[in-house]
Amino acid sequence: MTQNTPGYSTPRPSFKQRLAATKRSRWIRFGIVSLLFFAWVAWMGNWWLALLWLLLGDIYITGYIPLTWWKNSKNKTVRTIMSWVDAIVYALVVVYFVFAFIGQNYQIPSSSLEKTLLTGDYLWVNKVLYGPRVPMTPVHFPLVHNKMPILGTDSYLDSPSLSYHRLKGIRNVESGDIVVFNFPAGDTVTTKFEESPEYYYLLVERYGRDRIASDPATFGEIKYRPVDRRQNFVKRAVGLPGETLRIVRDTIYIDGKAQQMPQHAQFAYLLAGDRSLYDDDDYLHSLGISHDDLSAINFSPAEREYLDAAMPGSAKSKYLYMVVLTDEMIERLQADGYINALRKVAEIFPTTGENAFLFPSPLANDWTLSDYGGENGLYIPKKGDTLPLTADNWVTYERCIRNYEGHTDSWFDTATGTAYVDGKPAGTYTFAMDYYFMMGDNRDRSQDSRFWGFVPEDHIVGSPAMVLISFDKDRSMFNGGIRWNRILRDANPDK
Repeated sequence: MTQNTPGYSTPRPSFKQRLAATKRSRWIRFGIVSLLFFAWVAWMGNWWLALLWLLLGDIYITGYIPLTWWKNSKNKTVRTIMSWVDAIVYALVVVYFVFAFIGQNYQIPSSSLEKTLLTGDYLWVNKVLYGPRVPMTPVHFPLVHNKMPILGTDSYLDSPSLSYHRLKGIRNVESGDIVVFNFPAGDTVTTKFEESPEYYYLLVERYGRDRIASDPATFGEIKYRPVDRRQNFVKRAVGLPGETLRIVRDTIYIDGKAQQMPQHAQFAYLLAGDRSLYDDDDYLHSLGISHDDLSAINFSPAEREYLDAAMPGSAKSKYLYMVVLTDEMIERLQADGYINALRKVAEIFPTTGENAFLFPSPLANDWTLSDYGGENGLYIPKKGDTLPLTADNWVTYERCIRNYEGHTDSWFDTATGTAYVDGKPAGTYTFAMDYYFMMGDNRDRSQDSRFWGFVPEDHIVGSPAMVLISFDKDRSMFNGGIRWNRILRDANPDK
């Protein structure tokens, strides 16, 4: 009987026939993809992944799995729709691997690193520099972080999950690097405050756990976020593993040595003058002063008397502002005659309500943003370090032990002065990860390690390589809304 005899289907091609029918161009593509694939497997350090090469071979060469069945469909609509689906799925797979292992875009949402990075900057974050993390939540939609747009649902699945593993990078984090990382205190969130500076643990200190749990209308749902699905932050690494950090009058000391101030560091000042800063918006824009960083101040007569003693010349000035400035801005304002008196807010009002929330509470009760770390400084843990578990050390490193390194059944018995790790008495603790101390260049308006503590190595995402594009929210699109001079600009200029 022939293959055309009724009741008999056309026999499928044999393996040799499939190989022979494959075009040369497809073999070349398969060869290039195979080289990239095995380079990735070697980088991953898991040769079991090489078995996936058989799937690639079938996709490109043999075609036993009918993934392209739609190409033979007689229905033109089916072919058209499936061609779009095929292209979209292919693009999403490529984007998934690029974002997971090479780099990804990231938007600057706040002013914590102004004026080095600006609110409205869109960055390309290099993940290869420190070595990319293997995704801990591998099943996720690649174009969003943790929530689907419009729907508001999670963009990832909690299971399956992988333990922390970082591939080999070019170098380690260095002092002064600008680093993108997952927010360490973002493990537990309230959905209505997740993108707010008032993170969950700060809300707990202010309102209590019971109030938050019982009032979802105000605070939203309480959720746990895996490490790689926590909010992305960007700060400067000012303290490295194994170093001791102390801040004295805004100068950072590492192991007793003063560190150079970043070029674009800025602080909050009280400025007194006889010329209005609100009269010329273009002048403010040319200085780089945003609307959020300038506010007129009205003090009572008693407060003005105190202020005049601290800032001679302020009481007789017509205008008084609180403004965030760099040294370069101050020089220009002075040259243009806007300043009668100027002094850092922290020097006039060293104690504010924020001090009650500095890390590690309660040891930091008499610390400030400008004078931080006490007499002995704050030691930053290093992988393999063994420290005694004293009462003060427990307050400082409890979160590292319990939350970041997974020893949840751990506590400190103040009555006996004994620490318990995994339910057993422990006189010392050996750290399993490196930790970092991160700060913003906008020193007085940055939620950073001074508030929520150390950044574990498994939270490190990468380092910004360049500014892709930048938008100024204070300007219209056709009047300076696009910062053309920042496109493709180095995002880490101090390095």
